[in-house]
Amino acid sequence: MNKKFRCLLTSLIFTAMWNGATIQAQAPHPERIYLSGTGIDNTKTWDFFCSAGQNSGKWKKIEVPCNWELQGFGEYTYGRWYTIKGQHPSDETGTYRYKFDAPKSWAGQRVKIFFDGVMTDAEIMINGKPAGEMHQGGFYRFNYDITELLNLGKKNQLEVKVAKESANRSINAAERKADWWLFGGIYRPVWLEVLPQIHMEHFVLNADHQGKLQAAVDMAGDAKGHEIIVSVRSLKDGKTVYTSNGQTTITHSISNSDKEQMISGEWASIIPWSTENPNLYVAKLELKNPEGKIVQTRETRIGFRTVEFFPQDGVYLNGTKLVVKGINRHSFSVDGGRTTSAALSRMDALLIKEMNMNAVRSHYPPDEHFLDMCDSLGLVYMDELAGWQNGYDSRVGAKLVKEMIERDVNHPCIILWSNGNEGGWNTQTDPLFAQYDRLQKRHMVHPWADFNDLDTHHYPTYLTGVARFTNGYKVFMPTEFMHAMYDQGGGAGLRDFWDRWCTNPLFAGGFIWVYCDEAPKRSDKGGILDSDKSNAPDGVVGPRREKEGSYYAIRAQWSPIQLKPLLITNHFDGRFLLTNEYTFTNLKDCRMTYKVLSCGTPLQGNAEAGKVIAEGKVQLPSINPGETGTARFELPDSFRKGDVLELEAFDREGKSICNWTYPIHLAKQYFERNLAQTTLTPAPQKAEARQTSDAIELKSSKVSITFDAATGMIRHIKSGETEVPFKDGPVAIGMKMRYEPSLSYTRHSSDGAIYCAKYKGAADSIVWRLTNEGLLYMDAILLNRGSGGGGFDDAFMDAQVFNLGLSFSYPEQNCSGMKWMGRGPYRVWKNRIPGTNYGIWHKDYNNTITGESFENLIYPEFKGYHANLYWATLEGEKTSFTVYSRNDGTFFRVFTPEEPAGRIKDTMPAFPEGDLSFLLDIPAICSFKPIEQQGPNSQPGNIRIKSGDEGLHLNLMFDFR
Repeated sequence: MNKKFRCLLTSLIFTAMWNGATIQAQAPHPERIYLSGTGIDNTKTWDFFCSAGQNSGKWKKIEVPCNWELQGFGEYTYGRWYTIKGQHPSDETGTYRYKFDAPKSWAGQRVKIFFDGVMTDAEIMINGKPAGEMHQGGFYRFNYDITELLNLGKKNQLEVKVAKESANRSINAAERKADWWLFGGIYRPVWLEVLPQIHMEHFVLNADHQGKLQAAVDMAGDAKGHEIIVSVRSLKDGKTVYTSNGQTTITHSISNSDKEQMISGEWASIIPWSTENPNLYVAKLELKNPEGKIVQTRETRIGFRTVEFFPQDGVYLNGTKLVVKGINRHSFSVDGGRTTSAALSRMDALLIKEMNMNAVRSHYPPDEHFLDMCDSLGLVYMDELAGWQNGYDSRVGAKLVKEMIERDVNHPCIILWSNGNEGGWNTQTDPLFAQYDRLQKRHMVHPWADFNDLDTHHYPTYLTGVARFTNGYKVFMPTEFMHAMYDQGGGAGLRDFWDRWCTNPLFAGGFIWVYCDEAPKRSDKGGILDSDKSNAPDGVVGPRREKEGSYYAIRAQWSPIQLKPLLITNHFDGRFLLTNEYTFTNLKDCRMTYKVLSCGTPLQGNAEAGKVIAEGKVQLPSINPGETGTARFELPDSFRKGDVLELEAFDREGKSICNWTYPIHLAKQYFERNLAQTTLTPAPQKAEARQTSDAIELKSSKVSITFDAATGMIRHIKSGETEVPFKDGPVAIGMKMRYEPSLSYTRHSSDGAIYCAKYKGAADSIVWRLTNEGLLYMDAILLNRGSGGGGFDDAFMDAQVFNLGLSFSYPEQNCSGMKWMGRGPYRVWKNRIPGTNYGIWHKDYNNTITGESFENLIYPEFKGYHANLYWATLEGEKTSFTVYSRNDGTFFRVFTPEEPAGRIKDTMPAFPEGDLSFLLDIPAICSFKPIEQQGPNSQPGNIRIKSGDEGLHLNLMFDFR
């Protein structure tokens, strides 16, 4: 196993133990005798023979559980193999052998062997004899009674023959002709259970939010005269819960064991389970024989909650309408393929909760321990029968529905069942979901279809469609939207969709596609990570759960506390509006803090991370879910001396929900304030302006800038004797402008030398001023002059704008890093600015290709657009320089990100010419759907500047010293 991964998981397990309540995030299973390990961080060595591919044709050792490709056997196949002409899926088979003890003390009892997941067809042999018929279907738990096959008191041999491709065509169509990696082998745990001859074989529970507990128990053997005793204790403190009539147990006498045993009782003073308070209990079922001896005990964690679905209304949890903020998730690890671990499940659940989500869906039943984490942490789950775009046949499908529901039925997190995906359903199996979920009968859906009174339409447009939510009358819950391939659209424009959808009472939430980039380690390619080009880099986190920009964008836009737009002015008195978007929690149970940060500039030599000069508590009002109210804090005396206000909210458990930042001084005020506080070394001589036939030069004792007399563009810059390769600009971006040499001029002033470059078209003029101290000011006036001729009339008359501003060249190889003040640390798109915050940030140069640079995946990415520039220092060994924005709303484009080599089409809109750009508008990023089908904040800007308008300004100052 990868050493780094083992260390990470060890750290996570330690953290889980340290964090008190989360130590019991995974349900215990004391009845299990494991023959394998329990996950990728805990494996056992078995013998293995592979028929083809890597390491085939001879017996070797393998770790169990794990998909065999990740252990260096067989061949890798991605499930979209059928799109490639002449391609076939790998179809090797594998044989596992393992010896285990069966003590004589097991005599007179029943022994069962359980497999939690084998891909795909599995034949089980005990001591050379078949345990039962071959199991088919790769995502489901199955078991055999092997009592009669064991040699008690001796070593017993388990042999498992696994065929990666199923002999059943419908299974291959459902599971192995799909948009995910196809693997083989025993990838989930294997264990034994030793049971009395008469025992509880299976039970279904329903614990509602008012304290009623129902149990339906299936018995094995003649249990007449036996009793089932039910008790409940709190998981949090271990205290016994009393029934409504003051008893500690409910006793049920079995008179006819051929029938299902129905037990019910009322429990007093329970705290309901919800997404915001996932309060758990332990239900204990004990089987007592006629002699009064307890012969079997089963414990399972429960949550007292009620799940209901009402047509033309919605999904209700404990009587309250639920809007899910969900994400789709594959069971995946870099080192194990589909084999994960409890620690990794906990990491995923915590990261999902940290994004302010409350729901998860996947294309097949997840690991049991992931459902445990959802129970513990308050995530609701849509549990789905596999079938990507093709369904199982009725014979095998009926078996697999039963296996899925019998394993998962008692998890409080499950609110919906799903029968396949995008056409991968067999309607003949639809009635089986209610049959096996016989007490709760949770609602069942066909994802992407308008079915069973719930419209799960995939990838809806902003306007959604006729008779489909916009003017439809069915509950709307898109089970896939916001496709995040290469980190394109995850979170981009999310709030547009969300605000619009939430205006309709039929909206029940949605699920973003998808949680993590699925790039397994290729044992056949030297251990590289591979997402099969554009097929699987769809995540908002990387394959090792590296947080991408989308992660923070979603976290901000789905925060259960939403702040109304806020601008800090001289009238700001510490009050601001916020809305409670929780489902159950009143904001009086949360808390909020403020910090005032002072952010210096490189001019002052103190441009380190923002210094906290004041902090305190924000008073949150008592606001119920759905309401808006006013929060406030007392402004500290030092407030106006600060530059950034940071607000941070915490939930009822003290976990951070979100943080927001606001500039106390806008860019122009900030610049002038800091410049006034800066002592500049007096220049030994005044700056000069000189013009020749082919050049214009501004020169001070420290810096000189040479412009081309024919174009007005910078030719070269010198700082002392060092050439600074910032040149070939300004180039007009998103507008037309033509340099007019005859109208341009130079002059001197008391504080420097001036070159006024005049233009026709969009730009009126760009005034360059080099101060005596060597600071270069650029003041660009962009407006419609209506000067006539050459297509330059009405340059800004309701025109579409994607990029708008000025661009320059600067070679990447000269840049080693960037420190800046503005929004960060992640790059932005026009429709994905949320999640970035004001402050001073730093990042080293990297060439990360999002969703592809898996061997050197450095986030945040260096290249791209950065919002609300105050200043930025481009770092280099010899040619560092700093640029300051003297107007608000400037986007700073830093180089051009590389497109992924494995893309089908370009993933980003075109970047401007040049290398460094200063822009007043930038493009949006698409989210599966084209930009025109997204919301208003994704659309191109338009500009209309008329006579008398002051026009647009782009004012900068450069320090090349």
